[in-house]
Amino acid sequence: MCGILGVVATGPVNQLLYDGLQVLQHRGQDAAGIATAEGGRFHMHKGPGLVRDVFRTRNMRNLIGNWGIGHCRYPTAGSAYNAAESQPFYVNSPFGLMLAHNGNLTNADQLKQDMFLQDLRHMNTNSDSEVLLNVLAHELQAASQNRYQVDPETIFRAVAGVHRRVRGAYAVVAMIAGYGLLAFRDPYGIRPLVVGRNDTPHGPEYLVASESVALDTLGFRMLRDVEPGEAILIDTQGHFVSRQCAERTMHAPCMFEYVYLARPDSLMDGVSVYETRVKMGELLAEKIRHTLPHLDLDAVIPIPDSSRPSAMELANRLDVPYREGFVKNRYIGRTFIMPGQATRRKSVRQKLNAITQEFRGKNVMLVDDSIVRGTTSQEIIAMAREAGAKKVYFASASPPVRHANVYGIDMPTRSELIAAFRNDAEICAEIGADGLVYQDLDALRAAVRAVNPALSHFETSCFDGHYITGDVTTAYLEGIETARAAPHKGGEDGEDGQLDLNLTAAQ
Repeated sequence: MCGILGVVATGPVNQLLYDGLQVLQHRGQDAAGIATAEGGRFHMHKGPGLVRDVFRTRNMRNLIGNWGIGHCRYPTAGSAYNAAESQPFYVNSPFGLMLAHNGNLTNADQLKQDMFLQDLRHMNTNSDSEVLLNVLAHELQAASQNRYQVDPETIFRAVAGVHRRVRGAYAVVAMIAGYGLLAFRDPYGIRPLVVGRNDTPHGPEYLVASESVALDTLGFRMLRDVEPGEAILIDTQGHFVSRQCAERTMHAPCMFEYVYLARPDSLMDGVSVYETRVKMGELLAEKIRHTLPHLDLDAVIPIPDSSRPSAMELANRLDVPYREGFVKNRYIGRTFIMPGQATRRKSVRQKLNAITQEFRGKNVMLVDDSIVRGTTSQEIIAMAREAGAKKVYFASASPPVRHANVYGIDMPTRSELIAAFRNDAEICAEIGADGLVYQDLDALRAAVRAVNPALSHFETSCFDGHYITGDVTTAYLEGIETARAAPHKGGEDGEDGQLDLNLTAAQ
């Protein structure tokens, strides 16, 4: 997962993009980048770290223009930072393109071969986002019939070509030099993308973002979600046009967005993330009542922050006191998206500190949104015992994560997942709990449908092993596992890995 933004405004957009990326910081803390356009010239700055650390006043001054895109990166393969793979990406032919992407392409290797042998395009990195950029560039050239003229019809034909060739999950914002902002979503709508509008005295402004919180913060009114397979085109004058570009679509958003990835105040695919998480707590309480009716609890305690709505409703339904038992250091990154098991384990103790008074002599139920690798759960249960808890029970608001995710979440190998080859009793023993309760997958689906009954399909591969795009084979999964086990070689790109570009794009 990553955070992406695209803005077409009536005034400078550098501050809008910076503020929007800060709101989406939870979606990626590895690197950040912003590109803007002034006439036919692109301006870009990107580098490693949090948004606040990547951009200084001198960088912001150079990001000139009334439209642009932004990206905060999360390494989907758990790799170390490679400056060359931070986004946006740029290519000069045929029209001058900048692209930022959230997701993961499952046929990236085949596309790379096609690029080299058929399309005669060269890749500079291992990033599938660069592959996607070059596929789009090639399709634009083909759609224009080598006339090198761009118009909405040409652009929509090019996106249709992308959909025919590309497999996997992708939400995209792209800049076409001299024309405007393009945004599109894969035919399954796996990764989220929303569009909003702000009416000003000088005309309308448009913002496309991964989550609606970016619209709220920046003063835009949400129009709607970008539909699966749909492309949206906004030219530099603020003219808005859209078209369905995929031959077949299925609306199947990623379930893990609602469980963990998205902010609770977001609306995505007609679903309030907060309401969904409250419903998860209600349904989890029902399961606990039926499976552990004689459980004697003194308190229900959330693992901050994403499990809090579920924990509050669970406590309410079980008629057990809700307590805050952990204080979070908000200057430590989210442990789930940190590369490396040792880094995650160390970070748990830095991130959370137990309030002894809420644990001493008590039977407590800790509630988390999910259990992925089990590292965080083990450390937190140990902290609760050290604080004096008599019994420590653990509840997960989502089902066991047993399978690899190939659509843009950092859980690509089963060997790292605590539930992949263990039953519930074995997982309970491994994390050191006195009891363990998981949400059922059907209940999780019901929690989302209770908020938006129109949703009938979901991408739930990490729970049930069903890959919605239909192209993920055992050989593909084994290849990912082998690649992840290999040592990663990172690149270097300037001081501290930061990069500034001022590019005059071909038009």
